[in-house]
Amino acid sequence: MARSRLDSVIRRLMAQRDCLNSAAGRVDDMPGLILELGLGNGRTFDHLRGLLPDRDIYVFERKVAAHPDCIPADNRLFLGDLTETLPDAAARLGRSAALVHADIGSGHADIDRELASMLAALLPPLVLPGGLVISDQDIPFENATPLPLPDGVDEGRYYFRRLG
Repeated sequence: MARSRLDSVIRRLMAQRDCLNSAAGRVDDMPGLILELGLGNGRTFDHLRGLLPDRDIYVFERKVAAHPDCIPADNRLFLGDLTETLPDAAARLGRSAALVHADIGSGHADIDRELASMLAALLPPLVLPGGLVISDQDIPFENATPLPLPDGVDEGRYYFRRLG
């Protein structure tokens, strides 16, 4: 039986959940805030605030269209294009993130590569030394160590990096 697109999205969501769960455990003893790039309908933001209830979570979104229960407070939301909001966040928050989750894939390989390349330059000023970046795209950081994925997550489905 061929794998359907439904099977693919289920595998993607399971990988996302398993990576978020693993990342939360890895930053449990590390101070710092959480950055969520891409609110979407708010599922991963909701999951992160359940995993890390005592952490400040800042969300970056072009236009909010999330479930009303899954929208961060205005003072935790950077609204607009990442090329503008990430530098603004770096000026406001400094290098203070223990964990970044970037769910930024559009399904268009060229667009996704371009955005990942941009994030490789814009995220390090926000991430603490030793902080984690997990993403659905392979972000080509200059100073990052790939970490093993949680059991059951296929290589290339998600990416786990520790920044230096």
